[in-house]
Amino acid sequence: MAQLAELLDAKLTGDGQCEITGLATLQNAKPGQLSFLSNPSYVGQLKSSQASAILIDEKYLDSCPGNKLVTRTPYVSFAKATALFDNSPIPPAGVHESASVDASAVLGKNVSISANAVIAANVSLGDDVVIGAGCYIGENVSLGKACKLQSNVTLYHGVVLGKNVKIHSGSVVGADGFGFAFDGSKSVKIHQLGGVKIGDDVEIGAGSTIDRGALEDTEIGNGVKIDNQVQIGHNCKIGDHTIICGCAGIAGSVTIGKYCIMGGGSGVVGHIAIADRVQVSAMSLVSQSISEPGMYSTGTIQAKTSQWKRNAIRFQQLDSIAKRLKEIENSTDKK
Repeated sequence: MAQLAELLDAKLTGDGQCEITGLATLQNAKPGQLSFLSNPSYVGQLKSSQASAILIDEKYLDSCPGNKLVTRTPYVSFAKATALFDNSPIPPAGVHESASVDASAVLGKNVSISANAVIAANVSLGDDVVIGAGCYIGENVSLGKACKLQSNVTLYHGVVLGKNVKIHSGSVVGADGFGFAFDGSKSVKIHQLGGVKIGDDVEIGAGSTIDRGALEDTEIGNGVKIDNQVQIGHNCKIGDHTIICGCAGIAGSVTIGKYCIMGGGSGVVGHIAIADRVQVSAMSLVSQSISEPGMYSTGTIQAKTSQWKRNAIRFQQLDSIAKRLKEIENSTDKK
């Protein structure tokens, strides 16, 4: 445990020879496992937890009887610990016999290309890149060092990934943006001539889509984390270290600043800008630009259906109520 404390930059209080073999929650931990406390709601579980050691903030020391790894950021330290115990399979370097790799592709050192993957012309793969089974990497795509694509990821032509980008199964990067011009009788396709550029240390969840730009590139900044089933439209600019939660939908030509959080199921209409450090709560719709940091919400709070229906009727009456109130105020002012 002393070695673990050093790796996590935590202060050890207790038995440094204690062996840690895994991770678990406070409630379900067994001897030999490491747990953590980051939410004060679980303080009551400290005394009953069987964990051999707990990552904990100094202010809760008196509530924790066993071995402790003291840190100001227990949750961050726990996140770092998960990397030490990661049990994800490590694919062997080399190209599977069923994969198709164009002769013009450039492969770095220690690249792994799994079964039935297709690597098109003029693709560049950096060192330690992993391409999962069934992936398609289109023409002129570039992947930086240590990128990892899980199975069945599709990168259309001209997509550029930085270093250490992870994309989960079923995601599509670089499909055409949703661009059409109506000529009075039918929709005429606007061919999407831009690409997609993704920075370093980005992670994209399963089943997400990032559209290519119409003229200029769609851009995803460094450290951005995108959850499952997220849609990002053409020509969007997503700032560094922004988080976009599951099922969010970002329309085209939206600029989102750095360190923002878009809640699950939230939406953003096209052609607006959101400042740095904005948080949008789940299921909210951003319909106009936001110029100041802070938390923003739209919609109504959860209620029983009967109450929600009454409130909906009241919403429809607000305009007439406001007009009547104004009339009363005007008549009162004249007296």
